[in-house]
Amino acid sequence: MLLGVAMLVFIMFQGLGDPARLMVGQTGDKKTLDNIRSELYLDQPKWKQFVLYLNDISPVSVYKKEDIQKKQLKGFFFGGDTKIGLKIPYLRQSYQTKENVGTVLLRALPGTILLSVAAMLFAIIVGIFLGVLAAVKKGTWMDTSAIFASIVGISAPSFFMALVVAYLFGVVLHPYTGLDLTGSWFDIDEVTGEKYLTLKNLILPAFTLGIRPLAIITQLTRSSMLDILSQDYIRTAYAKGLSKRAVIFKHALRNALNPVVTAITGWFAELLAGAFFVEYIFGWKGIGKITVDALEKLDYPIVMGSVLLSACIFIVINIVADILYGIIDPRVK
Repeated sequence: MLLGVAMLVFIMFQGLGDPARLMVGQTGDKKTLDNIRSELYLDQPKWKQFVLYLNDISPVSVYKKEDIQKKQLKGFFFGGDTKIGLKIPYLRQSYQTKENVGTVLLRALPGTILLSVAAMLFAIIVGIFLGVLAAVKKGTWMDTSAIFASIVGISAPSFFMALVVAYLFGVVLHPYTGLDLTGSWFDIDEVTGEKYLTLKNLILPAFTLGIRPLAIITQLTRSSMLDILSQDYIRTAYAKGLSKRAVIFKHALRNALNPVVTAITGWFAELLAGAFFVEYIFGWKGIGKITVDALEKLDYPIVMGSVLLSACIFIVINIVADILYGIIDPRVK
């Protein structure tokens, strides 16, 4: 999967264009262009450029001694003039700032993780509660309200909800909520210049980002609980005299969580990798905002690195999901 993503990213951002021309603009002279093309291997055939790109982003790579020092690669290398080594993937340098792309993304990653975790916790707690409530109160106004709210949540795109929530709570109701239209997870002290955590700014983007997974989790929990509550062992548990609360939460809910875990892990991966518009609208300093800003400036190495990092997140979280299935439901093993 990663190989496929790397190939697609390379074709889109380097295989079809001229990064050297983007870096110097239309007024760049030929000598400058040639130097940049040589430095970025753009003077090589496309297939060789792709092989060199794979060599850079792969943890196991082969380099000449001078290239290791030039690129400031971090890892363990063995050999003479040509070395083989195990290294931290090298995502190359930003066209605009000449900063290492890996450093830029790692600086933005904590903001995205914080936002995604907060949004997912909100979605899990509220979604499972509403789903269980709707299943237990099937056919009542509570059930109907939960279903209607979840349909609205699924139908509304995140970028649209972000605009509505930002304007409503950050502008119209600002005197009452005290919440700002934009703001990141940290503020900077004007006197000392030090960063300090500002969780108040987390409320609006986390709420906005959590709306769609909340709706999915609510519906899945409800449908799964209704299926479990009709099973014979649930009736047996009631016949043994167990309380309704014990039957629902100890026996029914645990067995109903498998499809919910699928949704939670899948959506968490998407929140980590796809909070672009929400971060951009709320000015949240995370990978999404960094990537959108890079697209505006045609800073393709950052965009390429962001896509690769997002693919890695998806793969790792899906592996974690497979492990969780076995823990939650031993029948999967």
